[in-house]
Amino acid sequence: MSAVPAPHGTPLKKTRRRRLKPWRFMPYVFVAPFFILFLTFGLFPLLFSAYASFFRWELTAGLGGMKWEGLGNYAFVLQFDDLPWSQFFSGRFWSELYARDFWRAMYNTFWLGIVSGLPQHLIAVPLAFFIHTKFRRARNPVIAMYFLPYITNTVAITLVFSSLFSRDFGVVNQVLTGLGRLEMFGLHPLAWLFPVQNVDWGRPEYTRPIVSFIVWWRFVGWNTVLYLSALQTIPKDLYEAATIDGAGLWQQFRYITVPLLRPMMLLAVTLTIIGNLQLFEEPFILTGGTGGVGQVAETVAMQMYKVGLNDGDFGTASAVAWLMFMVIAALTWLNNRTLGRKD
Repeated sequence: MSAVPAPHGTPLKKTRRRRLKPWRFMPYVFVAPFFILFLTFGLFPLLFSAYASFFRWELTAGLGGMKWEGLGNYAFVLQFDDLPWSQFFSGRFWSELYARDFWRAMYNTFWLGIVSGLPQHLIAVPLAFFIHTKFRRARNPVIAMYFLPYITNTVAITLVFSSLFSRDFGVVNQVLTGLGRLEMFGLHPLAWLFPVQNVDWGRPEYTRPIVSFIVWWRFVGWNTVLYLSALQTIPKDLYEAATIDGAGLWQQFRYITVPLLRPMMLLAVTLTIIGNLQLFEEPFILTGGTGGVGQVAETVAMQMYKVGLNDGDFGTASAVAWLMFMVIAALTWLNNRTLGRKD
């Protein structure tokens, strides 16, 4: 008489399931730290700042000191009261608008963003094309040289430029005045072109250009690397066919490189918009946190820092932050519509 065998694999499967059951949640355990940190330091501050923007809240009063303001903080920041709207197309309207803190900071932010951002891409695209076509073997050292400013500490870079443009001991003044005072045959032939006295680079007309130059110098290499990575994805056959057809380097750049770089241009310009509209470290350190004479280099991020931490008005600072978020979102959408369209 033979024994009836048990169903094949049933006890083994049940035992294996019992052993594996506690491990089903391990992937979630491994990714949990990221989500905890993101919720704590990312999503929660974002949502709480939106909530706080509708309240009058001084940090020293604690959470119990929050008082409902509605859109009062936004109205206080925008300061549209008493503007001469009837003279919208005259200089008086714009001069009075510039006198309001938020709009002056907004103007400075856009000025710095455009003057530093536009040359980044106008130089980075042809520079990347030049490196891609001319530097075959020494490409990596050249890329590293241009990328170095981006990975260098911003504070260190700004302090170096601050010392370079020092009025009394800066290298820039020493070079310029040295050329201006250069004597040849008893004459100073370069005095008409270069100063003979030290230039005060802290004056309002110089502050914004210097900040823009620092930002440009930091990020032109970053954009060059972005465009260079995109160039390496373009098939070489296109350039070879264009060469056979008699196309020169400029024609290849115009009709092959630029159109195929459009997706990367969309990404790079978007990153530039987001970054330049949040400028803080360069103008803050260069001007010692004051924004320069007449606050000509005070950005929106600096104003938000001053209102929130120096003045302790966290509700108004949150309103400034969300207004800037709306501006960045609108410009990003516009950029996407412009560069992201398919011809």
